[in-house]
Amino acid sequence: MIPTMYTLLIGNKNYSSWSLRPWLALRAAGIPFAEKKLWLDTPEFAAQLQGLTPALRVPVLLDEGFAVWDSLAICEYVAERHPDAGLWPSDARARARARSLVAQMHSGFGQLRSTLPMNVEASLPHVDASPAQADIDAVQALWRDTRVEFGGNGPFLFGRFCIADAFFAPVVSRFATYAIPAEGEARAYRDAVLALPAMQDWCRDARAEATFVAIDEPYRTHR
Repeated sequence: MIPTMYTLLIGNKNYSSWSLRPWLALRAAGIPFAEKKLWLDTPEFAAQLQGLTPALRVPVLLDEGFAVWDSLAICEYVAERHPDAGLWPSDARARARARSLVAQMHSGFGQLRSTLPMNVEASLPHVDASPAQADIDAVQALWRDTRVEFGGNGPFLFGRFCIADAFFAPVVSRFATYAIPAEGEARAYRDAVLALPAMQDWCRDARAEATFVAIDEPYRTHR
């Protein structure tokens, strides 16, 4: 493993779904890093990112002053720097499928994102999820099919935890917040992600945050 100390700039843990992904990948892989939280929708938010990323969004990974932004770019960078961490499956076909799923999650499921924003500390079972039902069904089908084909040696999508699981973790959180029903392989997968110690740490920290950011505010400055 390359001796380095990364700094990961993240948003509020309660809301920042895109920050959760690289944070969870790093923690689950045992790669040391320091986190720096930037409160979303505050006057200081953009100023703190100025000069680091033209996107002015979190997450951002700093590696000895070198900045990498966007959750997928960060995960790819860390996976290349730490090939022994197992952040991608070792089998070529499984690895290709994992990258396909990550790309699909990275750019898709917009209705699910907008209808059911991540809000870890809340319990919102009465929110109408029907506008996102097609996305909910598609996500669960991906979980089931991937588990059946590739997940035989462990509880995650490809058996062992990898970047694909980190990318679906915010959706798992949404399923918990909005009490989205899941059965069979999809339910077992959801429960495995929620039981992951790193995921539990994130959720604990999210619930401990001050809640001065309104539920509909964060989505202007991060994804």
